[in-house]
Amino acid sequence: MRKKLRHIVLGASAGATALALAGAGLVATNSASAADAGAAAAPVPLAAPVDQLSGWATQNGGTTGGAGAATTTVTSASALTSAVGSTSAAVIRVSGTISCSGMLRVRSNKTIIGNSGAAIVGCGLNINGDRNVIIRNLTFRNWNDDAINVQTSATNIWIDHNSFSNGYDGAVDIKRGSDFVTVSWNRVFSHDKSMLLGHSDDNASQDTGHLRVTYHHNWFDASTQRHPRVRFGNPVHVYNNYYNRNSGYGVASTEGAGVLVENNSFESVSDPFHLGEGDSGPGTLVARGNLLVGSGSGQTGGSVKSIPYSYPLDAASSVKSIVTASAGAGRISL
Repeated sequence: MRKKLRHIVLGASAGATALALAGAGLVATNSASAADAGAAAAPVPLAAPVDQLSGWATQNGGTTGGAGAATTTVTSASALTSAVGSTSAAVIRVSGTISCSGMLRVRSNKTIIGNSGAAIVGCGLNINGDRNVIIRNLTFRNWNDDAINVQTSATNIWIDHNSFSNGYDGAVDIKRGSDFVTVSWNRVFSHDKSMLLGHSDDNASQDTGHLRVTYHHNWFDASTQRHPRVRFGNPVHVYNNYYNRNSGYGVASTEGAGVLVENNSFESVSDPFHLGEGDSGPGTLVARGNLLVGSGSGQTGGSVKSIPYSYPLDAASSVKSIVTASAGAGRISL
């Protein structure tokens, strides 16, 4: 049920959490007073580093991509296809605008970095059963499938500081038992289906116990829906993202998923987070420390497994300025 628009901070205020510690499970509440009580012992907020990895991709041995391997620069679709499809570790720098179609297979142990102004237009990157891949500082436009597809038990993936617009299907879709993924500091705009986590209500046997993903410091800039839409994954961690004028909804927890929605900023979003979506049954969702400006109050319920890693956390009141200044391609030097 959508609730009336309001301007409120849900959860901790000046004492918002800075380092989340693994411990007791998180229990859902939609009461500001109850959330404050649960966060009373939290440390002082600590600004998140713009260029460092955090979240689920730090687990399971970490994510290093092609670190230490030779660097190659690609300027054409054929060169990009060959470089990302090689079975050797590599650092791949994309220069200029590359026009292509379909999905390009990305193999393990790759770092794919966009040089200044680099863009991939018309096609997407497919990480299918591979591991240890980093994708940073690229602009994706007008893709005809997904911009980035992570599937079939792919693990240890970091998708960071990219821009996505005007595509056909998902900007970043993660599915089929994939795990240990961080999606950070990206901007999605002029687009409908942003980020899907879990592709089907019928895939519980492959997805349950996996699909552990962190989404932080992303800018969902008037994109419509799926920020993210989650099935089965628990815990999924959604923190310090800026949501602005999302006409569909912000976050959906479905099919037994467990989602922690923490210290995000929602502005002019009538449905910031809810349980269930379409024909999908509900998951659980814990919301704490979120800033809701001209937005609905959201729907919560149930409990979520504990987050196992430490992480820097910005106060929700600072998220808009921090994220709009630093999210998307072209905001970091690599």
